[in-house]
Amino acid sequence: QVQLVESGGKLVQAGGSLRLSCAASGRTFSSYAMGWFRQAPGKERSFVAVISSWSGGRTFYVDSVKDRFTISRDNAKNTVYLQMNSLKPEDTAVYYCAAGGYSGSVAAYNYWGQGTQVTVSS
Repeated sequence: QVQLVESGGKLVQAGGSLRLSCAASGRTFSSYAMGWFRQAPGKERSFVAVISSWSGGRTFYVDSVKDRFTISRDNAKNTVYLQMNSLKPEDTAVYYCAAGGYSGSVAAYNYWGQGTQVTVSS
């Protein structure tokens, strides 16, 4: 079992930065790939970024956040991060972290956090 708790979401102006954190419980955190997803009002949950298990040597991003967002993990702290720069109003959503397979598909993830709200004002 893995329990996930996101934090760091807030209201920010366009062009600003935020760092989201996702703290995991359980001894098996490092064995899971970790993903970030987001869900805007009236839309389906969509993939943002993923980092591979163990050393996190592989990452993958949705095109719309490439060169703006960076996913990273600290296995010693059981935490995964999403550094978000040059934020745009279209980045406004509830952001979720998830533990599972290295994939951009919601179905590949077994465990989900409760989400943290990111609002970007224009």
